[in-house]
Amino acid sequence: MAGPEISIEPATGAWSVRAQGAVIGETTNALILKEGDYAPVIYVPREDLQMVFFDASDKSTTCPHKGDATYFHLAGKSRRQENVAWSYENPHKSVEAIKGHLAFYQEEVTVEAVS
Repeated sequence: MAGPEISIEPATGAWSVRAQGAVIGETTNALILKEGDYAPVIYVPREDLQMVFFDASDKSTTCPHKGDATYFHLAGKSRRQENVAWSYENPHKSVEAIKGHLAFYQEEVTVEAVS
């Protein structure tokens, strides 16, 4: 059975990543992943994030279309937020562009276009 159509393209402009009142990343190299009827997801390169605030989680999930996702906690100024970001360390070949990028739960972390 075929899965949903997945497309990945550059997310134009500059993007800001904020949590707990602090900017934890800025990039002009974000990617936007569109998968079937799901809301588009912005993936931010690790090198454009303050990775010092992120700790690897023990949580992992498997997507049959993208591969195994690993999760990250955010140790911010005011509190620790559990499993707020995920990454595909070794994604399937069809989505390998997202390797080395993090995506975020929008309820926990704000990712928005700034230009």
